[in-house]
Amino acid sequence: MIRTGRLKQGERLVEKDLCQEMGISRTPLREAFRLLSSEGLIDLIAHKGAYVARPSMKEIREMFEVMAILEGTCARLAGERMTDADFKKVERLHLRLEKHFEEKDHEKYLEVNQRYHTLIQEMTGNKVFNDVISALRQKILLYRYRQLYQPDRFQASVNEHRDLLEAFRRRDPAAAEELMRKHLMNQCKALRRLYEDKSTATDKQVSRRGST
Repeated sequence: MIRTGRLKQGERLVEKDLCQEMGISRTPLREAFRLLSSEGLIDLIAHKGAYVARPSMKEIREMFEVMAILEGTCARLAGERMTDADFKKVERLHLRLEKHFEEKDHEKYLEVNQRYHTLIQEMTGNKVFNDVISALRQKILLYRYRQLYQPDRFQASVNEHRDLLEAFRRRDPAAAEELMRKHLMNQCKALRRLYEDKSTATDKQVSRRGST
């Protein structure tokens, strides 16, 4: 509900309403709140309740900067250690990305994209990387979802994946690292445009109210 925008940034989460809608008691809902809070998706405020998080663009950019470095390193290590069988797994997932892109199915594309990035991460064979990146990936997933709906971003994303696949095909770890970093930062740029557009729209609304 947060990811699709049904629950807006800054919106208060009413326990009674959510329990009724999902047919659950308050105990599992509060456990879900605790997990969402640990992932940075909601804020739990003492004596006030739970609210959908409203991170600043600076906070989002910092998350993407760290993730770009980590995933770039993963791509390099995966490129160095990738077997022919590993490459076939990457290629199969890429073909599914192409299929969902042709169908303009953002949801399925994002599901496969998540599996793709996780597979690259696992190919490093580094447990510490897995633990660190998995935690950050949960926080950044919401913003990856939003950026894919920005104009021309869907096309750009699949193009970036095509370039990355070719780097893996050539067994070029340095190129894979650079392409993965750019892939993450391009997502961040798309989000920045989204925030700027929203800010401009808000300013216009305030201006109109002030002139009436």
